Order: sequence, then C-alpha cells, then structure tokens
Amino acid sequence: MSTASRESAAVNAASAPRRLERSRTVGDLVTQWLLPLVALGLLGFAGWFVWRTRPVAADPPPPIAPAVNPYPAALAAAGIVEAQTENIAVGSATPGVVVEVLVKVGDDVQSGRPLFRLDDRDLRAELAVRKAEVERAKTDLVRLEAEPRPEKIPVQAAAVREAQALLAREQDALERSRATFAQRVTTEEDLIAKQQAVRFAEASVGRARADLDLLEAGSWRYDMDVSRAAVKRAEAEAEKIETEIDRLVVRALVAGRVLQVNVRPGEFVGAPPNQPLVVLGNIEKLHVRVDIDEYDIARFDQAAAATAFPRGNLQQRYPLEFVRVEPFVVPKKSLTGDTTERVDTRVLQVIYEFDPAGRPPLFVGQQVDVYINAASR
Repeated sequence: MSTASRESAAVNAASAPRRLERSRTVGDLVTQWLLPLVALGLLGFAGWFVWRTRPVAADPPPPIAPAVNPYPAALAAAGIVEAQTENIAVGSATPGVVVEVLVKVGDDVQSGRPLFRLDDRDLRAELAVRKAEVERAKTDLVRLEAEPRPEKIPVQAAAVREAQALLAREQDALERSRATFAQRVTTEEDLIAKQQAVRFAEASVGRARADLDLLEAGSWRYDMDVSRAAVKRAEAEAEKIETEIDRLVVRALVAGRVLQVNVRPGEFVGAPPNQPLVVLGNIEKLHVRVDIDEYDIARFDQAAAATAFPRGNLQQRYPLEFVRVEPFVVPKKSLTGDTTERVDTRVLQVIYEFDPAGRPPLFVGQQVDVYINAASR
C-alpha cells in the first residue's frame, strides 16, 4: 500500500463514529423475540377465524321429499278434499236469536236431526191466539149444525098464537065498526083504520108463522158452508204459525258429520247468502275436486288413472276413482301459491273419490297434488 492510501485510511478511521458497546437486557429480548412471536400467533388466529367463519353454500336435503310423478306422462293439477255430499252450508231461513245449539263439531247426525233453535216466544203467543180463533169458528159451526134449538120452537109457536089472537081481536073490531058505520054512528075514517089494523094483524101472523117455519127448518146449508170455510181458514192460519215455529228449529236434511259450527247461543243470525252457520258432509268416502287448467283440457282422459298426494305427506299415495266432470269451466279459486300461477286462469273441475279407510287421515278442505295419466293422449 502507498503512503497516500495509508494516510487516507487513517483519516477515515478517525472521522467515523465509534460504536458503543453495552450488555443486553430483558426488554431487548422481549422486543426482538416475544413481540414477533405474538404477532405471528395473532396472524395465524386471524387466518383460522376467517377460514372457519367463511360462508359455505350448503345444499341440505328437503325436510319432505317432493311427490314423484307415478306416470311416464302425466297431467298435474291441484285438488281440494271435500265431503262425499259436498260441503253443505246450513243457514237459517228466518232471522232471530239463537237460544240453543244442539250439535258440536264431529257429531254424526241423521236426516231430520235438529242442529240449533231460534227464539220462538212471539210466534207461540200468536199461535195461542190462532187456536182460540179455531175453537170459536168450530163452536159457531156446531151451533149452526144443532139448529133448531128445541127451546126456541115453543116460544115462536106462542108468538104465532099471539099474532092470531091479535088478528081475531082486530077482525072483531072491524065487524063492529062496519055495523056502527052502517048506522052512521062512526065515521068512514074509523072504518078505514080498523081495516088497516086487520091487515097489519094478518101480516104479523104471516111473519110469526114464517119465523116458526124457518126455525123448524134449521140452519141454511150455505151458512154452514161459510162456517166450515171459516174453520178451515182458522186452522190454516194456526198451521202456518206452527210451520213458522218449526222453521225456527234448523234441522239436517241429509245424514253426515258436523264439520264446522259457526253459531253460539245468544247470537243474532239473519238470512244473508254465503253465511254458513253449520257445515255438514258425509265423509264415509271423500271426494277430491280437481282444477284442470283450460290449456290441459285436451290432454284429460276421464278413464285414465289418477293419484293424489297430500301436502306435507307427499310420499303417501291415494288412488282416485273418477266420479264426474262438471261441464262448466269456471275461474280458478283454489290457488297453490306458485309464483308463476295466474289468477285469471279458468279451470275445468273434475270430481274423483277415494276411500280413506286404512290410510292416514285426510281432512275436508285439505289441498292435494293430483297426477292424471296422460300417456294415452
């Protein structure tokens, strides 16, 4: 090395700062080793937490498996369960206050059994008046049929004799008046008065005899006909009130089971339409009213097999038997809730039946999915 290089290195060494030497402490160890390890641990925990809480697109199985079409080609429709006799909504023909409900839900009733009864006190009071009128009309008829009254004949015969006696007296007075008039003792005016008195006495005798004959002849048959008609009218009015009272007891017209009771004692019921107070139906066999879309009518075959699957138990199958087609296409009312379903659809209603015995129960009003075999179409 040259002299100049050595001098330059000496100058640089003299001008550089000198490093201070000291012993390492616990803080130095914490800063250099512990903090980096803690940072690495937190970073690992953050990565683990993010991984565990990541959104997972799960595809769980449905709680209830959907119904499986049992036919190679089928016509799908929605149906609703109804009673064999259809759902009979019983109402009241007359308004009134309900005083007694005679059935409850689930009761089996026969035709003619009372269901509930309305207040009939005012009609029963009127019925008592009508019955009294019937008795009065019958009494008048009996009185006419019993004529003549035996006690009246002697009285009328005595009136005839009295008139005859009066006539004899007036005739005698007339003879004396003629004698005195011939002798010019009395005036012509007195003679004429005696003659008029005799004519009046003769008329009285004729009237008394006619009254006696009328009494002995009894009642006129036409009067008795009028009295009989009055009896029939009074009886008809009483029967009308009895019919009104009977109508206040609402009865079942068909045998079946009580499906619903919407009336309570003390409630006032009117006679508006579409207000069922009691719903009846024969559920020995159930019907399914199936709504077939108007676009699927051409594919429908009433001789084809059909199967129903109830909502909530779609693995249970109910074979259906065709009953009838109601040949009147109506607007759809039984909506399924499908987002693609149109409310302006018109449907053909087809009635099927099935026997619920030995199977899980289905209830009236329950919806079912129906598949109808359309392979032949």
